[in-house]
Amino acid sequence: MNLRAISPVDGRYAAKSAPLRDYLSEWALMKYRVLVEARWLAALSARADIQHVRAFTPAEQDLLDSLSCEFDDAAAARVKAIEAETKHDVKAVEYFIRERLLATSLSDVAESVHFACTSDDINNLAYAMMIRDAAHTIWQPQARALIETLETLARATADLPMLARTHGQPATPTTLGKEIAVFSLRLRRQLDSIEAQEYLGKFNGAVGAFNAHQAAYPDVDWPAFARQFVEGLGLTYNPLTTQIEPHDYLAELAHSFMRCNTILLGFCRDMWAYISLGYFRQRVNANEVGSSTMPHKVNPIDFENAEANLGLSSAAFAQLADKLPVSRLQRDLSDSSAMRNYGVAIAHSYLALQSVARGLAKLEADRAAIAHDLDGAWEVLAEAAQTIMRKHHIPGAYEALKAMTRGKRIGPDDFREFIGSLDLPPADKEMLMQLTPRQYTGRAAQMTIDEIGNG
Repeated sequence: MNLRAISPVDGRYAAKSAPLRDYLSEWALMKYRVLVEARWLAALSARADIQHVRAFTPAEQDLLDSLSCEFDDAAAARVKAIEAETKHDVKAVEYFIRERLLATSLSDVAESVHFACTSDDINNLAYAMMIRDAAHTIWQPQARALIETLETLARATADLPMLARTHGQPATPTTLGKEIAVFSLRLRRQLDSIEAQEYLGKFNGAVGAFNAHQAAYPDVDWPAFARQFVEGLGLTYNPLTTQIEPHDYLAELAHSFMRCNTILLGFCRDMWAYISLGYFRQRVNANEVGSSTMPHKVNPIDFENAEANLGLSSAAFAQLADKLPVSRLQRDLSDSSAMRNYGVAIAHSYLALQSVARGLAKLEADRAAIAHDLDGAWEVLAEAAQTIMRKHHIPGAYEALKAMTRGKRIGPDDFREFIGSLDLPPADKEMLMQLTPRQYTGRAAQMTIDEIGNG
């Protein structure tokens, strides 16, 4: 842990965010830039109609691949040293590669590194691959695992009756599992959107029109070549841009992350409330402290921590989604500084996923507490009673139940005495006489299993 780090992502939470560093750090940006530059040089060498870059031997191709595959801290330090002189980060990568090639059999093609490229030809592809790989390799598996945990909890409590609360007040009973499953299904839908996201790339020169390319080799089908190159990196080709890829897909992705964050934020607040109501017990670690002065405290700190990180993540994503697609004329550089924070937004969301997982691992449903709360709320059966009364055209059904229950607590005797006074068919009357709050959960249990399966 770096105690002098300004951001807690790289300070207090450094160990938890560590898996993202291979994809979203400045070191990673350098590595992916090297990858793009090296692949472009290799692509040029593979074409007979581009005469100034000769074909490479298998050993030379391996050498090119090693520039990114074996990129390490020493290599990054050298790039930074070059940048300190050039004051240009992409040019520093170009010079770094040229420097490396000059000491090899590829010295004759060193001047062709970055051929016909503008900086964003390299940057947009590097960022697209970085963010894609971070999402696919780190964030998405964590999100999938969390959804599976929620579904496991939902199955285990699918038939556990629970007093619902609308507006914070006692309401028609549900089951605990059904309420958990609502969140898992919502999250899974957003995860599907994130997993299906296209990552776009452009590779068309200084203002997006292949000007330099056409001047050098007018007979080459440069748009087709660029498409082949971009798609070879596993990206979707954007055929018409200015100097920069317009980042619309990054705004789309940011909004998908934000929706996922928002759903998870709602889940955290609900879990916090259920813990406060006593519906869940938190397993105690004897070595932990809940309060500096109140020894009895066991706080739902993981859900609170997640809530904070989700808010920070969504705030950053909102700014990125608003900013990145907007650039003056053919481009300005404001997107450059903004892009460097995309990883920060992902990191806060990733920290939140971990916090929620830790919080859930500590919980155990307190079935007795849930039952006690439900058994003390017979007034929630007023809905069932007035609905049956309406079915049989008994006038003033809603008003009669309102007079008996609104703002009041009633018990089983009160409810059954009222039902006994009604002129109802024997079957419906008997059903209501036998009904209890624990039984009044509709199809909640079956709906839960129908949607998430039996595991």
